[in-house]
Amino acid sequence: MTATTADRPVLVDRRPRLAVAWTLPEVRWAAVSLGLFAVGVLLQLAGAPAVVWWAAYLACYAAGGWEPAVAGVQALRERTLDVDLLMVVAALGAAAIGQVFDGALLIVIFATSGALEAFATRRTRDAVRALTDLAPEQACRLEHGRESTVPAAELEVGDRVLVRPGDRLPADGTVVEGASEVDQASVTGEPLPADKQPGDEVFAGTVNGTGTLTVEVGRPAHDSVVARIADLVAQASETKAGTQLFIEKVEQRYSVGVVVATLAVFAVPLLLGADLQSALLRAMTFMIVASPCALVLATMPPLLSAIATSGRHGVLVTSAVAMEGLGSVTAVVLDKTGTLTDGTPAVVAVGAGPGWAESELLSLAASVEVPSEHPVGRAVLAAARERGLATRPVQGFRAAVGRGVVGTVDGRVVAVGSATDDGPPGAAAEQARGRTVVAVTVDGDPAGWLALADRLRPSAAGTVTALRGLLGRSPVLLTGDTARAAGTLAAELGITDVRAGLLPGDKVAAVRELQAQGHRVLVVGDGVNDAPALAAAEVGVAMGGIGSDLAVASADVVVVRDDLGTLPALVALSRRARRLVVQNLVVAGLVVVALATWDLVGHLPLPLGVAGHEGSTILVALNGLRLLRRGTWRP
Repeated sequence: MTATTADRPVLVDRRPRLAVAWTLPEVRWAAVSLGLFAVGVLLQLAGAPAVVWWAAYLACYAAGGWEPAVAGVQALRERTLDVDLLMVVAALGAAAIGQVFDGALLIVIFATSGALEAFATRRTRDAVRALTDLAPEQACRLEHGRESTVPAAELEVGDRVLVRPGDRLPADGTVVEGASEVDQASVTGEPLPADKQPGDEVFAGTVNGTGTLTVEVGRPAHDSVVARIADLVAQASETKAGTQLFIEKVEQRYSVGVVVATLAVFAVPLLLGADLQSALLRAMTFMIVASPCALVLATMPPLLSAIATSGRHGVLVTSAVAMEGLGSVTAVVLDKTGTLTDGTPAVVAVGAGPGWAESELLSLAASVEVPSEHPVGRAVLAAARERGLATRPVQGFRAAVGRGVVGTVDGRVVAVGSATDDGPPGAAAEQARGRTVVAVTVDGDPAGWLALADRLRPSAAGTVTALRGLLGRSPVLLTGDTARAAGTLAAELGITDVRAGLLPGDKVAAVRELQAQGHRVLVVGDGVNDAPALAAAEVGVAMGGIGSDLAVASADVVVVRDDLGTLPALVALSRRARRLVVQNLVVAGLVVVALATWDLVGHLPLPLGVAGHEGSTILVALNGLRLLRRGTWRP
């Protein structure tokens, strides 16, 4: 599908995630393995001949196990023992003693885990590549008064480019001629376009408004803000790529221990005079009871159940690692615009001057703003419609960049423009709160003012309070908006750590600072400017309803329904899942120790060993599935 920017078409992969996933060989092999496993189970339950369902299970072994086996052999060549190879050996051992179902289940679990990891890696790479689409490929360069179209990547420092209304800026630079408003929310997160005049800085990928600008290039394409955002996302994702589940962090030593112990259980009795068959049976029994089936299932069912439960409530958690990490966060970082707020300006106060009613003032202002394409105009018009006020025809409409609009309504000249510091009574107080104030004049005389702000989400205050209760500390507010606007919002929510005027790199630095203090950080954001911080944090949460594709792709969690209030419930659910994981690990570990000790110091019958091993596996799996019940989600 083709998405169109103001100046060129951009090809964006809009296929469903399932279609994208299917292009990965790891996903295809895992799906085949799972399908063959399901066929084997159905045939076994239906009473088919053993040779038939054995064939299905062995085909499952081949489909899901060949890649781990190859990777394990490669690891052996590098003198390391890969747990995947141990799983393949354990699965083959299970088949050798008739427990082919158990081995196939183990193969499916590991094949699925590898597929999820491959999919997550693919999404991150695609997101970084897509970020370059923010900046146009072509630019209109001015040379000796003539225009020429050149690739944006070839622009050099000092070149001058012409940026027409609606175009995306091709490079970072400085305005040298013209005036316009530029929507730079993708970089700074500001809810309103910024007025730009000669001497002001502009960024590649931001969108020009109604004026025409001549911009002198200040940085080469590879060093633009957009390019640096892409680099930050890639670097942060690489740093976090090694994150693993707790059980995976000890798998290497455990694998070596099991192999060494199995060889010892086989060799020592032989040296002491035992016959080959009994020594082999004892060693095989030991490998089966010591294999980490129950330990793997101790971790995955609680986390996968928590993922399923959160999905039912509009929250997509992309991996078990992310779900586990949610429960261990100690600091939360929140973006402002689009996260704590709605992301669009709205009229929040109306100040009518002497002799004017608020309704008449707002109706006149809305009437003159009808032809305007500026976000302020849309907000004024929306406020009038919310109050049921009718607009009237406007004549002689004119818009001046940075000064507002003017037109004739019912024979009166109505102007709506920026208020000065010594503007209408009451306006100064609104400006002190960080709100945008516009003055309304009629026939040149002051009639009143309108205050606009990015309104808080209804759930923002409750979410901040709940997070403070869960973590024992207030969230941190990071925003590209002004210090005054950020401070006003933070005061309403009781947030004390506020950092404003930040670019994407500054947000990453703030996250790194918290991590250096020993915190595990959760970042919540919605825009391109938040993506590097989302990728750098232990857990990144994207507001999916209005969030950018890059923010969603860089995040570990996506709030699909755009409900900020789900965040405390999600953290609490993850903590319950982690408690169940600990319970399961204790149970599984005790069973493994008990059965292995019995096999070493006594004679553990193979059927009893298998029964004990499978019993513990089923027990921990059922315990983990408790999080699927209704009532586990507690907002």
